[in-house]
Amino acid sequence: MHGQPTEEDHEVSTTSRSSEDVAAVLARLGSATVGESGGLAADRRLRPAWPGAAVAAPAYPVGCTPGDNLAVHVAVTTAPRGTVLVVDVGQVADRGYWGEVLTTAAEAAGLAGLVLDGGVRDVAALEAHGFPVFSATIALTGATKDKPGTVGAPVRVGGVQVALGDWVVADVDGVAFVAGSALQDVLAAGNGRESKEAGFFEALKSGSTTVDLLGLDASLVREG
Repeated sequence: MHGQPTEEDHEVSTTSRSSEDVAAVLARLGSATVGESGGLAADRRLRPAWPGAAVAAPAYPVGCTPGDNLAVHVAVTTAPRGTVLVVDVGQVADRGYWGEVLTTAAEAAGLAGLVLDGGVRDVAALEAHGFPVFSATIALTGATKDKPGTVGAPVRVGGVQVALGDWVVADVDGVAFVAGSALQDVLAAGNGRESKEAGFFEALKSGSTTVDLLGLDASLVREG
């Protein structure tokens, strides 16, 4: 998305709304609406690790040497409370970079969730904890813990560049990221889209059709 947020970006993202308010609105809108309202949809390979996982919170980017998760362990100790770790593991996806031990540590640190573009394991335990985890795969083999990495620096996850100051919205529909500088525009567009769709629902229940409401050209579809 972009580099480190400036003071002006911080003003845009937090002055008029608290982080809790922003998270609540983004969670209500959901990833699909956010992704259609100026957010950036991550690759569909990123899916909930367990049914019902959902999270909306500021992103904390983490970069790992492929096959190693030392940076993830460090990130759990440095990420601000209420943030989601957004982790790039490079081209070695088939490792269990995250499991129940890190989940327990993350909960104790007050973290909100995890988006990891690679493998996780201990899925039943993650569900039992109720800790929101989104990953590209499930993998049994563990990762090493002795290679360089980054915390707080921009990363590319699910095909999207993510930096400090950005937000993540993840649920059953997928994962969407919102640039910090675009947050207020996305919130406004998302609320507008939600209101418009609410009108559609009422009109459809009253007998209107999607063809009418969306102004579609039905003549392009041939019968028989």
